[in-house]
Amino acid sequence: MREAESLPTEVILTRSHEVVAKIRLDWTPQPGNYLDLEGNTYAVLERRHRYHLQFGRYQLHKIALYVQPATRPDEQSLIDGQWVIGDATCKYNARSSLIRCAVHPTGPCEGCKFRS
Repeated sequence: MREAESLPTEVILTRSHEVVAKIRLDWTPQPGNYLDLEGNTYAVLERRHRYHLQFGRYQLHKIALYVQPATRPDEQSLIDGQWVIGDATCKYNARSSLIRCAVHPTGPCEGCKFRS
């Protein structure tokens, strides 16, 4: 993606609203994706678009990513084209890219007494 096509992106910590970085990305992170910045890993929780009125039309101006510090999960499963944390065959799996399950959310799935 060319510089003109990439949008300025603000990376903001969800709890403190502190701006971690102002960068340009060549991809559009979705909630549940992980982002590595300056040696730290963040989970994207929310993405907001900022628009400006220009020439009588609203134009996408920049993106705000609300993140929290995270560790990339070791266990992931692909379900209907989406990556989820943990063993998706378990009936307790949340089928989410943000949380593993209600019974044992921190994992791991291996060795969990509730795994079914």
